[in-house]
This record gives sequence, C-alpha cells and structure tokens, in this order.
Amino acid sequence: MTRMITVGAAQMGPIAKDESRGQVVNRMIALLDRARRHGCDFVVYPELTLTTFFPRWFIEDETELDQWFEQEMPSNETQPLFQKAAEYGIGFTFGYAEIARDDNGAKHRYNTSILVEKDGRIVGKYRKVHLPGHAEHEPWRRFQHLEKRYFETGDLGFPVFRAFGGIMGMCICNDRRWPETYRVMGLQGVEMVTLGYNTPVENPPAPEHDAVGPFHNHLVMQSGAYQNATWVVGVAKCGNEEGVPMIGQSAIIAPSGEIVAQCHTLGDELAVADCDLDLCKSYKESVFNFAMHREPQHYGLIVERKGAVPPPEG
Repeated sequence: MTRMITVGAAQMGPIAKDESRGQVVNRMIALLDRARRHGCDFVVYPELTLTTFFPRWFIEDETELDQWFEQEMPSNETQPLFQKAAEYGIGFTFGYAEIARDDNGAKHRYNTSILVEKDGRIVGKYRKVHLPGHAEHEPWRRFQHLEKRYFETGDLGFPVFRAFGGIMGMCICNDRRWPETYRVMGLQGVEMVTLGYNTPVENPPAPEHDAVGPFHNHLVMQSGAYQNATWVVGVAKCGNEEGVPMIGQSAIIAPSGEIVAQCHTLGDELAVADCDLDLCKSYKESVFNFAMHREPQHYGLIVERKGAVPPPEG
C-alpha cells in the first residue's frame, strides 16, 4: 500500500507593487482551481506570495514598511483562499511577511510560511532562518536585498509536522542552499520539504554567479532531497517583477534526487506530480540509514563554529 499525495507546485509570475492582496489571492485561487482539476491533494505556493518582493527597496518609514506584513492569518484578504481550499479538500502552504507580538507586546517581523491541512486548519508554521542580503542601504546596487533589515532570524528552528498522512517540513528560499536545513528535518524523519523562493537572476555582489544561478537552484534542492531521503517541492515567484528578473524552474523532486515535474514558464503555472511518500523508505533504510551510518561524534564543528577557520600555516 502506498501513501500517495498528488502535489501541485503553484508557481506565481511577477506581482506588481500596486497589486492588491485581493488580486493576488484571486490568482492563487485560479491555480487552486487548476489543481482541483488535476486531482491535487496539496498545493505549494511561493515565498512572500501575497506581495511583490519588497526587500528590494530601502524603506525608512515604519508605517510604510508595515503595509507589506500580515498581522493575522488568515486575514480578511486571504480568507477566500482558505475557504475555497477547504471546500475542495485541498491542503496548501504559502509564504508571507509576518508581524508577531511577544508576551510583552513587542513587535517582531519574520519571513514566514504556514502549512494548512485539507480542512483549512493551520497545522504548522516556519520562520526563515537563513536571511540573505544586507541590513544597511547600499545605493550602489541596482536593487536592494534588505531581508536582514526587515526580518529577524526565525525563532522556531526547523520543525516537522504530521500532516497529509506523512511527515512534512518547510523552509524558505535561501534556506535551500544550506545542507543543515534539510539534515535537521531529515533527523526528524521528514518525507516532504516544501519551500518557496523569490530569487533574482542578478547577484550584485557576485555577478560571476549569475550564469549558473539556475543550475545552483536545482543542485541544492536535488542534493537535499537525495541526502535526506525526502521529497522536495520548490516553488518560485518569478519573471520580471518591478524591473528585477527572477528565476523560475519550480520543481517537484523525488527522494532519488530526480526532478519529476517542473514549470517551464515565468508566469502563473502549475506543475503536478503524484508523490508516493513510501518512496522515501528505501533510501532511509539503506544508504541514508542515519542510525546505522552517521558518526555525529565527528561533526562537532558544524555547531561549534560559525565561520570557516583555516588550519595554522607552517
């Protein structure tokens, strides 16, 4: 007996700065409609799905900045998506900018993703850990990447959740480049990792990377899937958004590391695959049997040291 989930990777094209959340949610529902026609159980939307990628602008006014964030979820604007998905019996995940308040009422901003079951219940939350970019205004750039200014490092770690008959995990964009992201979830038995991304074609500090950016995008997700015996579903917001081209290549990747479905445009598109969670088992019980083959006593530097320190010379 298999544990099959039919997954829709719901890629989004560019979102304009003046596009309302209601307009974006309508686009999300249109993709959900397609997913229903394909018999999907679960739909994966991108990082910061509800808005344009606002960290590309330097914003000093706090009120102006707050307009890009959600203070509740579901909100009035997103409630139609939750209702339609529950009506269809389709679960989903998407990313958004979150304002959270601690017990003392202090404001915290996170780049967040939620996991929603088929009945519309939020059953999991993740806050982005690996924030890329910079914190200060760098006017020499053609566009900014101010995630380190606008978001705090996620405070939830890399949790996994029992949902859709399996063990699900989430990460966001730059997290996909770090092997620790997948391994922490792999050590919890994860069977499907979902991640949304907004990745510009250009990397101003290292333009020599631009030509291989699409290769790197798939490389890290495929290696993360294989080395942790898990499905990985990576979904882009892409295309030319406010003058900044972003890569697409949304993909559904099997525990073998193979891409089994991929988007081919830079617009709103749905890639669909039947994902058997039991395919993880042969890898988890053989080459990546962690209990049998890992030697954590030799991995201390991974958590003891942050930056690389070369050995002494001489």
